[in-house]
Formats: sequence, structure tokens, C-alpha cells
Amino acid sequence: MIRLKNVGILILVLAVASFVVSHSFAGKKENTLTMTGSTTVLPIAQMTAEVFMELHPKVNVSVRGGGSGVGIAALIDQTADIANASRPIKAKEIVTCRSKGIDPVGNVVAKDGIAIIVHPSNPVKELSIEQVRAIYTGEISKWSEVGGETKPIVAISRDVASGTFEVFKELVLQGGKTREDALMLASNKAVATTVKDTPQGIGYVGLGYLSADVKALAIEGTSPTNETVVSGEYKIARPLFMYTNGEAKGLAKTFLDFVMGKEGQKIVEEIGFVSVMPAKQEVKQEETPSE
Repeated sequence: MIRLKNVGILILVLAVASFVVSHSFAGKKENTLTMTGSTTVLPIAQMTAEVFMELHPKVNVSVRGGGSGVGIAALIDQTADIANASRPIKAKEIVTCRSKGIDPVGNVVAKDGIAIIVHPSNPVKELSIEQVRAIYTGEISKWSEVGGETKPIVAISRDVASGTFEVFKELVLQGGKTREDALMLASNKAVATTVKDTPQGIGYVGLGYLSADVKALAIEGTSPTNETVVSGEYKIARPLFMYTNGEAKGLAKTFLDFVMGKEGQKIVEEIGFVSVMPAKQEVKQEETPSE
């Protein structure tokens, strides 16, 4: 009888402990948001998270990079609340999501152009999409073939886990295979830095990574700017996503509402990306007819 009594007490203690732990975790989870994925979306996520936490001091928002594929994998594994992606989710990823009970919902938080960049000393100012494709597939190997100096071209690309690479592959390579000697780098920043340090290099980055250290080339006669992305004139463009499991709820919804609202979209533009908020229309005041 004594043993049974002790066992009963032990069970009761364990039940209480389990209740306390589970409720403590739930309380922590309510105030914690984890994001991971695209390095293109990373500056948007970091800056909006910083301002959001200032507005909500009890909230902790964790932001990591790794690439769009890494972000979506984290959403599938339920190790991230939000997956940042610079490309739409792939069909095979959707299949994996469904097999694990995940319902991926893409929230467009910004628009972006993929700028083709070279070293500032490079005399080339413009390329066609066909020429960029030929450079990255190896058909064109010297700058003299596109109006530059007689020097070999160093092709600098994103790695295959990158959403930027996936969009570049679709819009520029169009089925072509990246040349074997291309430098495959893990982030937009790494590409921009390498082009800055490589006079013969060419690379591609999101608009938010443009600076005086590199030169953005016009493509088909159009420079990559916020205005040309909005108008559709610049063809190498894409939306940027924050994916959630189902429609965003709780803290994730509050955060996404902030990002997609007036203040969040102001941050998007300040960083150098394109807002998804509709442009304000000028209201023309009708002239008062003269008597």
C-alpha cells in the first residue's frame, strides 16, 4: 500500500511538472518568432524585426539566412515560423509539405530586380539577356566579345540553394547550364564583395545590395531601378516572399501585418527594394468654372 501511495504521488508530481513545462514553453512560444531563408530577403527581415521588437519589447524575433531552400525546409521541419524566399515555392516542395501536414502560404512582402553587376572600372555599360546567358553558359568568355577589354570574364553566381539562382536560371539561363568554372557563392553580399574585388568579374544581386562599389548594367536598354521594376520595363524581376504554415496567425500575423503595412513598406523602400503597397494616385482638383 505504501508503494502504491508513493507511485501515486510520483505520478501526480510528474503530471504537474509536465503541465508547468508545457505551459511555460507555450508562453515563450507566443512571444518568440523564428525566421530563416533567403539572403535577399534577409535585410528586410532584419530591419523590420528590429523595429518590430522596439514596438513590442516583450517579443523576440530571431532571423537567419541560409537561402530560400533552407528556409522552406525549416518551415517543413517546423523549426521556423516564417520561411523567407526570393522565389515561389517549388512543386516538389509543396508535395513534401503536404506529406508532412504543412500548408505553405506565400506572403509577398516586396518586389525586387536582379541586377547584373560588374566592377566600376569595366567599360561595358549594357548587355542583352542573351549576352548574359551566353556569358554564364560559357559561350562568351572574353569581355571583348561584348564591347569590353580583351580579358577573360570571371562569372560569379549564387549557389543552387539560392532563390536568386533559381529565378536567374529561369529568366536568364532559360534551360542553359551554368559554366563549370563559375564561382558559386552563398549570399548576395558575397557576390557583391567578390565583384568589387574582381575587375574582370560579373555577378548578380538583389537591388538592396547595390552600392558605389559595383556597377549595375542596363539590360535590354533598361537600368535596374525601383521604378523600372514597378513599371515592368526591367525584365529580370521577381516578388519576395515570407511563407507561413497556413494563413498567418498570432504573432506571425501581427509581424506580417507590420511588414506589409505603411511603416514596414517604408523600411522595404529605404533598404532599396520595391514596396508592394499601391502607389498613391494624385487627385486632380477640378477647376471652378468662371462665372
